[in-house]
Amino acid sequence: MLNRRILRVKAFQNLYAYEQCKASNHNLARDFIKESFLPDLNSMEVQDKAALNREAQLALEIFEKNLNNTDAIEGSDASPKVKKAVKEAIVQYRNANLRDREFLLKNMVTSAERIPQLYLTAIELIQAFADHVGKEYERKRKLSGSQAVEFSSELNLHRNQILEKLRNSPAYQAALAKNNVNLDDIELEIKEWFRDYVKPSEEYQAYLGIDQPTAEQDEEIVEAILKKIIFKNEVILNYFSEKDLNWTENKAVVRSLAAKVFKNVLNSEVSDLPEIAMNWEEDKEFFQNIFNFTIERGAENRELIAQKTKNWDIDRLAFTDKVIISMAITEMQQFPSIPVKVSINEYIDISKTYSTPKSKQFVNGLLDVMSKELTEKGKIRKSGRGLLDNK
Repeated sequence: MLNRRILRVKAFQNLYAYEQCKASNHNLARDFIKESFLPDLNSMEVQDKAALNREAQLALEIFEKNLNNTDAIEGSDASPKVKKAVKEAIVQYRNANLRDREFLLKNMVTSAERIPQLYLTAIELIQAFADHVGKEYERKRKLSGSQAVEFSSELNLHRNQILEKLRNSPAYQAALAKNNVNLDDIELEIKEWFRDYVKPSEEYQAYLGIDQPTAEQDEEIVEAILKKIIFKNEVILNYFSEKDLNWTENKAVVRSLAAKVFKNVLNSEVSDLPEIAMNWEEDKEFFQNIFNFTIERGAENRELIAQKTKNWDIDRLAFTDKVIISMAITEMQQFPSIPVKVSINEYIDISKTYSTPKSKQFVNGLLDVMSKELTEKGKIRKSGRGLLDNK
């Protein structure tokens, strides 16, 4: 299940990507300005390269100073050509940033909402292995004719009680249809994966040695195939990574949800399958807001960070730290129901995994100081649950 911590990590990763996109768009805009003042090789007039270089430099300076204030360009003493180049560059820069922001936001949400499809696909792979076992037995029986000898354990996976309950569950079948899960296009791969990875495994061979597996033993083998083969084998993992650009981050959640389905089937009848969150609509709103608010407050957050790191060059701070701190500042101010301590602890944890070895102490110290000052200034106001532990 996707909890708020995982959602924060996903938002962080996409905000990091957005900042990288902005940097690239910035460079492209600067390149556009430089190209606007290159000598015109098709002109019959003499080209004053020195004057063109001066205009290009002036345009770049105006561009950097007025990224957020195009009105100032009209009031400058620059030539019409310089003003035109700067304005066009700023428009290109802003439009590119907007496209990247919209793409990343959509991809971020789509990636999260694809998780049910992924965990159902993992379960369906095991169902496909079981179906293959049944088909192989039938094929051998027809070839052998009256000489066929049935080993009762040979069909253990095909008759697996956990998989059979799922197959016969309307809720499960509805979930497959809703999430468009179908493995018809990898029929050959399923045969190869069973032959090369499932059949030779110690767990499967031990399972074949059981005459009449119990429900617990049936659950153990499907969980073993899930965790020790599907989620350990690089060939199979590549199949999932091709289906999901965010597979590296989603993998643990997908494995957990698939395993939970098997546990639920063992302990009771199949009913509602696990969702990506207890209240996805609410969590999705948080997810989208932390992304959007952090971008919108980017300049303000950068100024706050710069004020508290006067002995540091803001551009020399770890790039990941700047994104993490900006997210934390945003969350503390924009989400009144989330306690300050919760926000700080969550972003410290993110810094442990995604930033430098020294980031934990740096992020902790900076956020502690900033949270107190912002609270004193009335910029952090908590209500409801957010009042808890907010001292």
